[in-house]
Amino acid sequence: MPEIVAKGKQPQNVAACSLCHMPNGKGRPENAPVAGIPVEYFVKTLMDFKNDLRKSSDPRKANTNRMIAFAKAMTDDEILQAATYFNAMPWTQWIRVVEVSTVPKTRIQGGMFLRAEGKETEPLGNRIIEAPEETERTEVLRDPRSGFVAYAPIGSIKRGQALVSTGGNGKTSACATCHGANLQGMGPVPGIGGRSPSYLVRQLHDMQAGARKGSWSELMRPVVEKLTAEDFVAIAAYVASRPQAAARGVQTAAR
Repeated sequence: MPEIVAKGKQPQNVAACSLCHMPNGKGRPENAPVAGIPVEYFVKTLMDFKNDLRKSSDPRKANTNRMIAFAKAMTDDEILQAATYFNAMPWTQWIRVVEVSTVPKTRIQGGMFLRAEGKETEPLGNRIIEAPEETERTEVLRDPRSGFVAYAPIGSIKRGQALVSTGGNGKTSACATCHGANLQGMGPVPGIGGRSPSYLVRQLHDMQAGARKGSWSELMRPVVEKLTAEDFVAIAAYVASRPQAAARGVQTAAR
């Protein structure tokens, strides 16, 4: 594990990558799942942060601002070290999507939904609630093998499949065109199948709002411009539900 991943960088106040994204790169709903991400895409993303081309469209998303500061303080070599390390991490399924009309009541802590005490429930509405399968293992013990459940509206997976597979009669583009037939990625384009629906929706929204301005993000602008919030939920529910093989990452950037 490179020093930048294991311990971060002082006195520049760069937190260890593994602190938030976990040692296995699985991440959590409030940040990015980076295991198996192509080296070229990872490096491009950090450079977009460094060059003020990527931010959150929600000013309350404080950890995005921290990520921008981290990227600015990292050297090109440190960025490449982190990219190479996480690229080599195998991505395995650890999010299950369940369609429901009601969900356990939750509370927000550290940017993540946690189940509230007791057995109260509430209507889900047009939301995806992504929460730890076991709160104590995830939040107290920080077990990097403890997964998540994503509660999605009934029928959202089928609606999302239509948008992802066909583009919804011209509303968007079929995701497989760039992300591969099984959504596991293609060349420098990252895999999206089986990953956090919370993260996916944030990125779709940020690209639609123009908060992401990197060259590759601009390619997504026409893809997302006609999508509604309901579409975002449906797409994320379907994409997160796609089973992924435990494959190793593949480097795509010259060293």
